[in-house]
Amino acid sequence: MIVVMKIGAPETEVTRLSQEFTTWGLTPEKIVGKHKTVIGLVGDTVDLDPLQLQDMSVWIEQVLRVEKPFKRVSREYRHGEASEVTVPTPNATVTFSEHHPVVVVAGPCSVENEAMIIETAQRVKAAGAQFLRGGAYKPRTSPYAFQGHGESALELLAAARAASGLGIITEVMDTADLDRIAEVADVLQVGARNMQNFSLLKKVGAQDKPVLLKRGMSATIEEWLMAAEYILAAGNPNVILCERGIRTFDRQYARNTLDLAVIPVLRSLTHLPIMIDPSHGTGKAEYVPSMAMAAVAAGTDSLMIEVHPNPAKALSDGPQSLTPDRFDQLMQELAVIGHAVGRWQPPLVPSVSRL
Repeated sequence: MIVVMKIGAPETEVTRLSQEFTTWGLTPEKIVGKHKTVIGLVGDTVDLDPLQLQDMSVWIEQVLRVEKPFKRVSREYRHGEASEVTVPTPNATVTFSEHHPVVVVAGPCSVENEAMIIETAQRVKAAGAQFLRGGAYKPRTSPYAFQGHGESALELLAAARAASGLGIITEVMDTADLDRIAEVADVLQVGARNMQNFSLLKKVGAQDKPVLLKRGMSATIEEWLMAAEYILAAGNPNVILCERGIRTFDRQYARNTLDLAVIPVLRSLTHLPIMIDPSHGTGKAEYVPSMAMAAVAAGTDSLMIEVHPNPAKALSDGPQSLTPDRFDQLMQELAVIGHAVGRWQPPLVPSVSRL
């Protein structure tokens, strides 16, 4: 249930109402929008009459029930307003939101060595990426496949962050590693295989680093949003939803089926920002550019693209990785579409030397 306050409602009245709701055994959560303040009521509200609540104050404009099973995640909970996930990085503060330019995240599937991760970070930064992705801990289908270098790879990510100024996104697989990873990562990734690892969701929800939540390989949209609800319910509102392709009946030509229709669907259901991962979504480097461009045209808030200096020798996911040169070209192609839909950073003006 949400209580929508009128424009100009005094803070003292919002506080008074919140205190009153607390005495009823409810948990009030204040949400400050661009024009109005909303009080979200979490708890047993089944027997509450919205009309009676509306009579509690002349400053209450409307009282609405949130009908979706996911409450805090729902668009209704913020009275239709999009949320913003703001992440400080060494170079700048970056915001993931439908009202901001598309954020580009790029880098290898896994961190292999220092030279490789620093070279990749510098190349994707020069092309326009704002975040470096790279796995220190890698969940793999086979127990014999490369699992990542673990804690030593975190040190290499920190070195790449220092060398490039990019923010870092890396995956957490185990609650035991959470604190150490959070020391390096600017955004914590919960991968597709852990989307319904509820103990992990609660743990990342109890800390304050933003969380990138990837859709499970066979997850419905509602299951995905309910997983995000776990994180918000634990206290962390900074969640980014990442579509990375789902498992369907045809795997001969593409690794997964990239569900781009999820962009308008999520936009209607949730206030959380949306990311698209065309690398995992297709599994083939030659398909990544077209799907990345389609995602920007469809309204994504962010892209995650795998880039490796030598995909043929990558220890994981080489077939879906772009070379740095191809990534440079893709960023120029994306800029054309991004500018057309008003979602791209303004081009940098080259400095002119004075004689």
